[in-house]
Amino acid sequence: MTKRRKTAQVFNPNLSVAPLGIIAMDGAKELGAKINDYLVTWARQSGQDVDSFLIPCKCPRFQSGDAKALIESTVRGLDLFIICDTGNHSCTYPLFGHENHMSPDDHYQDLKRIIQAAGGKAHRINVIMPILYGGRQHRRNYRESLDCAWMLQELQSMGVGNILTFDAHDPRVQNAVPLMGFDNIIPSYQVLKALIRTVDSLSVSKDSFMVVSPDEGAMSRNMYYASVLGVDLGMFYKRRDYSVVVNGRNPIVAHEYLGNDVKGKDIFIADDIISSGDSVLDIANELKARDAGRIFAYATYPIFTNGLKPFDEAYAQGKITGVYGTNLSYLNPELSSRPWFHPVDCSKYVSYFVAALNHDMSVSDILDPHEKIRELLEEHSHVIADGR
Repeated sequence: MTKRRKTAQVFNPNLSVAPLGIIAMDGAKELGAKINDYLVTWARQSGQDVDSFLIPCKCPRFQSGDAKALIESTVRGLDLFIICDTGNHSCTYPLFGHENHMSPDDHYQDLKRIIQAAGGKAHRINVIMPILYGGRQHRRNYRESLDCAWMLQELQSMGVGNILTFDAHDPRVQNAVPLMGFDNIIPSYQVLKALIRTVDSLSVSKDSFMVVSPDEGAMSRNMYYASVLGVDLGMFYKRRDYSVVVNGRNPIVAHEYLGNDVKGKDIFIADDIISSGDSVLDIANELKARDAGRIFAYATYPIFTNGLKPFDEAYAQGKITGVYGTNLSYLNPELSSRPWFHPVDCSKYVSYFVAALNHDMSVSDILDPHEKIRELLEEHSHVIADGR
């Protein structure tokens, strides 16, 4: 039995920091329900009589846009985990007779309202925020705000003890709160498992598979994938026009490639977010021009702000074989129905962290999935060798 499974199954109320409570805010109800199901199962296996750890709450709004938070049962003495999906744009509220979609700002304000509603009665407050609010603006230049750092300091001042986030755009923002618990979690094992189990005849060998970083900012995560898979690593860098500023950024002129020959090789590209998706498509075109084989893209948060049509066309033309993304944030139902998209379920992974933190256990074994990836690759190599 692996250490990770032991972590999940040690669910003893006598060893926990405090009784467990989970608040899944609007936008995170589905993820919260899946996490709760795992935790209830593990609790029952340890002999507890538990129906649910979920605590009902709501954040109603007036027509003027003002809001308040209501927690509908006691949280006194609980080790409270609040799940907040700041990236869920499907949530709406009435505003002067119109239906208004919630922005990351709205979700963050509701998170603070929930913390206020707890009134300092919880034993400890932990926040699970998969998409870190303001995380894309990760460093400050001249006369710019730094919302993410301010958010972390604000939550710390409100009594939050731990923040769990996934694949932060730049995890160094945690330096703003050096005395608060901050875990930046990378679901690399879950991604590779989904890739291997959904792609037929995938050979993860140095001769036929390669990892390519979409830009210099994503090098560290792609370097990890290349290292654990034992394959070559290439990268693109973005050549920008620094004489022009468009929407606050210097526009990309071209993607330049550095690395070994990709001819005939399947390519895996990993990034934290697919926003418009233009960069992924440009890189796919560049790789195909170099006679690359199948191209698989992964983003922890596939939000597709410009819609899905460009990827539908790229899939039909054979430029993109598959796109992988987690369920840590809202997935558009249209996206889930696409043949080229493959969801990566991370709810069980999050549940391990909740169980470990609630029992004041080390999360080192959960954070380092190297052994699990090694076992996955060995199993896959045996399947390939057997011709199954």
